[in-house]
Amino acid sequence: MTITIDKNSGFCFGVIHAIKTAEAYLQQHNSLYCLGDMVHNNEELNRLTGLGLKIITPEQFKNLHDTTVLIRAHGEPPATYQIAKNNNITLIDATCHVVAQLQKKIKTEVEQHPETQILIVGKAGHAEVEGLLGQTKQNGLVISSVADLAQINCAKPAKLYAQTTQSVEKYEEIAEKLCENYKKAQNELGIEIHNTICKRVYNRANEIKEFASQFDAVLFVSDEKSSNGLFLYEVCKKQNPNSFFISSVKQLQNIDFKQYKTVGICGATSTPIWLMEEAQQVLLTS
Repeated sequence: MTITIDKNSGFCFGVIHAIKTAEAYLQQHNSLYCLGDMVHNNEELNRLTGLGLKIITPEQFKNLHDTTVLIRAHGEPPATYQIAKNNNITLIDATCHVVAQLQKKIKTEVEQHPETQILIVGKAGHAEVEGLLGQTKQNGLVISSVADLAQINCAKPAKLYAQTTQSVEKYEEIAEKLCENYKKAQNELGIEIHNTICKRVYNRANEIKEFASQFDAVLFVSDEKSSNGLFLYEVCKKQNPNSFFISSVKQLQNIDFKQYKTVGICGATSTPIWLMEEAQQVLLTS
């Protein structure tokens, strides 16, 4: 059996930076608070908590004083920084630079054109989306589906942005429908479309399709709570019906790969390389 790991799978640079930042701090200290899950992968979280990382909720954060807290790659709204200032909390800001640039872009737009509706295509309640909404002073609108477009006043100007990890297909569908609505309202110049999806994420679906087509079977490694992982697995499964989803290498005992001559291993942008390598070793020795 020949087993190949997809070279394009694994953490995006923003997550890699945040993890390396946490590891560097923990080499010098016993523990470090992190506001929210560092990454949507339990196996990686277990590894990091073993090093001393302590995941806290926003409510727990509000009650901390005189300590150090890491802001993960997803970013945070301005209110978080104000709480830190009030409570004498030192922040280690590991916000992904792509997310940080988008936050700044939205904040500037709100300051210069307060009459413009800020629309964010993304998952309601997602950490990154909450951070982006914070730049609008909570006046922005989260668009999770075409149905949400009904709440937009097409007589008023609007600008559409995307959560950086948003599905390209969903974003394009929403953008197209929104433009149609503004055209019907005879206000075509009132809408601006800004595709702010991270380039690392933008090409993943096509890369997964190409990768999955090369093997007899595909092993997709991801956490079930990763929306990016679930989406990419569906892309993978559609391209190659012999695709299997696992979150832990323990699940490999329930799948028989001996009938396949070639197997490809891939994952989400929240899947650690070491976990895919571990899966590869299990398959080679089983």
